[in-house]
Amino acid sequence: MENEYLIPSPISLVSLVSAITSLGSLARGKCCHGYTFRRGFECDHPLANSLLNMYTKLGGVEQVKKMFAAMSRKDVITWSCMVSFYAQKGSTKEALDHYKRMTHAGLLPNSVTVISILQACALVSDLQEGKKIHEYAILNGFELEMAVATALIDMYMKCSCLKEAEDLFSRMPRKDVVSWAALINGYTHNGLPVQSLMVFSRMLSTGTSPDAVTMVKVLAACSQLGGIRQALCVHGFLIRGGFDQKTFIGAALVDMYSRCGSLEDAIQVFESTRQKDVVLWSSMISGYGIHGLGNNAVLSFKQMLKSSVKPNHISFVSLLSACSHSGLIDDGKKIFSDMICTYGVVPGMEHYSAMVDLLGRSGELSEAFELIKQMPIPAGPHVWGAFLAGCRIHGNIEMGELAARTLSELAPDHAGYYLPMINIFVSYGKWDNMTKIRKLIKTHTLRKTLAYSSVEVGGGICTFLADDRSHKELERLCGVLRSLEVITREEGFVRALPLMGKVADLF
Repeated sequence: MENEYLIPSPISLVSLVSAITSLGSLARGKCCHGYTFRRGFECDHPLANSLLNMYTKLGGVEQVKKMFAAMSRKDVITWSCMVSFYAQKGSTKEALDHYKRMTHAGLLPNSVTVISILQACALVSDLQEGKKIHEYAILNGFELEMAVATALIDMYMKCSCLKEAEDLFSRMPRKDVVSWAALINGYTHNGLPVQSLMVFSRMLSTGTSPDAVTMVKVLAACSQLGGIRQALCVHGFLIRGGFDQKTFIGAALVDMYSRCGSLEDAIQVFESTRQKDVVLWSSMISGYGIHGLGNNAVLSFKQMLKSSVKPNHISFVSLLSACSHSGLIDDGKKIFSDMICTYGVVPGMEHYSAMVDLLGRSGELSEAFELIKQMPIPAGPHVWGAFLAGCRIHGNIEMGELAARTLSELAPDHAGYYLPMINIFVSYGKWDNMTKIRKLIKTHTLRKTLAYSSVEVGGGICTFLADDRSHKELERLCGVLRSLEVITREEGFVRALPLMGKVADLF
């Protein structure tokens, strides 16, 4: 255009920036930004919004902040862009902060803003804020817009409000594959894989064709269910649909077969996938870890490096967990050190949790405690939970009490974190300490997720829920358990089986 002695207008430049964003070329975007500045177009608001959108898609946080600060005028599109940026980055606090600043400025959020802020609420299970957004969507008439309703379903499922999500889904006038996937994923997130697969079946009956993302969510449900028969059926569906050669589908298949107890099938899928990326390698490493084959996991990691695939933070979480479950203490320590010094991966909460678990299982509780104290970020509940589990294994009451007190402050409403401490006290007959835990529990409204296990018998899935007495074979099951209790007591494997009944009174 310039060769024809024509000067591009701001409208033309908006189209150009949009094209550059689609191409993913940040360098060209910066050139275009410089050109707009030289031409004096920096005050054109639509063009500024277009440039901001480009930086949120292609640039880093500092570039986005700089562009946003430089804009003299900020409208709904500007603020929505920022909320969306932080929500997609997982920076929930910043997303909510920009949303509140936008409303305080007297601007009314549009449906795009609502979707972004709901994503942020879902990430941290902020039900209170999510309900406020839902009310706003109802008042402004876009509650049942497909994208908004789907975001609401996802938010309610992440907050374990299944009834609200189901009700909203049933009222949607139109449902696309993303809406169905949100419901499928929601049930799996809440530990209900059977319902996930039933929803998938319903989706197919409506004539809605699944995409690859939906199939990954279905595979996650199969992984949780643990039934090899269902796993094989879904794998067959994937092959017929032509999904099986997608690398990220391969990674999900490897994870599914590993969790369903068929490492052989997992290995076969891994070896038959032509393009092996870091996600697929990490899934295979994790699979070996699940089956207690830490040495195989370490060997697989070395093969990944030889294949010129660079490990990421997930690779190291999988590898450290495999070392932990296999008792490979020295390997785990070296891998953690190499991760930081050689590969430049900054340890996150999951890495520290895996390392504390590894040290705790091996009895190196003092070293685990020192690692927690040296963490550059405050240790979260999962880290302290791993430490508490180590204290339970090795009967360290003093350190266990410290971990329990810390967990009561970090996650006061989560009953699961108290159980290892209770087990320590029961095993050693420390009933005075049990009274302290009882008082701690009673001061909080605990959220106790019901534990369950499932097993495939005769081609069907049998699910057993903690404290459930509705099973039709209950009497026979109890008889078998009593027999096993006698045998284990006689063999001396269990320290205090008769005392375990007292624990139930705590909840």
